[in-house]
Amino acid sequence: MPKVFFSYSHADEALRDQIETQLALLKRQGIIDVWHDRRIGAGREFAREIDQHVESDEIILLLVSADFLASDYCYEKEMLRALTRHDAGEAVVIPVILRACDWHGAPFGKLNAVPRDGKPITQFADRDAAMLEVARAVRSVAERFGSVASPKKSAPDVARSNVRRCAFAAKQQSAAGQNVQRQRQRRVSHGRLRVSLALL
Repeated sequence: MPKVFFSYSHADEALRDQIETQLALLKRQGIIDVWHDRRIGAGREFAREIDQHVESDEIILLLVSADFLASDYCYEKEMLRALTRHDAGEAVVIPVILRACDWHGAPFGKLNAVPRDGKPITQFADRDAAMLEVARAVRSVAERFGSVASPKKSAPDVARSNVRRCAFAAKQQSAAGQNVQRQRQRRVSHGRLRVSLALL
């Protein structure tokens, strides 16, 4: 199951919570799991926990705003490393434009952002509709990861697999039958030998 990492500024925490709510069905269906820094338990090392997820999670959402771009940690520690993994094919980075800002010149500006055309979520009359676009984008990427991880067999593949299993079972049954027949033949031969010896 691919894991979704939220890279965001704490100034945008309320919007992050709303996006996570839109992803609830995906979590219930077992399609994704989600993680963000508010999941870090007491006594855990903050930077190490974040680095671990930046390095391992398959889907990374960049929740873009002026505050995100102004954050050294978001920009340098999370976003730049996420893009390196994206370019290497290890993860998929999805920029999510939360609030209006000058983001097109950022390193992630080359990527297709959501909502459509990079329109900020806060500029939608219906924010739920905007966040639904985010959820659909995440679903699409997650399902691609799922199909790669466990590809479905085609009907011919299933048929061939069934034939192989049936053939193997038939061979086992045939071998078992031959063993039984040989044992019977041995017992008959031994019986005849005993009779012959008795006559002598």
